[in-house]
Amino acid sequence: MALLWGMWGLLGSLGKLGAELCLGNGNRLHFSLSLACTPRWFSSTMGSYPKKPLSSYVRFSKEQLPIFKAQNTDSKNSELIKKIAQLWRERLDSEKKKYEDAYRADWQAYKEEINRIQEQLIPNQIISLEKEIMHKRLKKKALIKKREKLKTVNENLKNLSGSQKQVYIQLAKDDKIHYDNEMNS
Repeated sequence: MALLWGMWGLLGSLGKLGAELCLGNGNRLHFSLSLACTPRWFSSTMGSYPKKPLSSYVRFSKEQLPIFKAQNTDSKNSELIKKIAQLWRERLDSEKKKYEDAYRADWQAYKEEINRIQEQLIPNQIISLEKEIMHKRLKKKALIKKREKLKTVNENLKNLSGSQKQVYIQLAKDDKIHYDNEMNS
């Protein structure tokens, strides 16, 4: 184990060079160091990866939202977004063209930037990047599923009668008392 920590410290002190050494030999290393070699400098590459450009509708709504907020100070955001969506649907194609052209120009710049970044990556970095992207997608899907489940639970709770709701309210109060008691002890 001491050997492992010593090797890890050596690679850490080498910085980017150590990470490259680790990536270059990844499958040939016969101990757990190869599993632990996730270079910190590469993780930051994902942070500098360009974001996809805003769609034409999102551009329009982002531009219109402050205007609508100023005109309707008491309205909720959801109501304002519905009004903006209605306004977008009513717009002529010639009026939407300005936003669509801006989107296409940004999309082209995005693709060029992605290609430039990917040309600089070595194969192991590409694999790591793909894994990181997949992990983020899975995390997002799990969050969406969780939200849908919570939405279903909330709808079911709303559909309960008053006496049925009271049972759950009492259980929640009991849990709170139990939690408070545990925190105090």
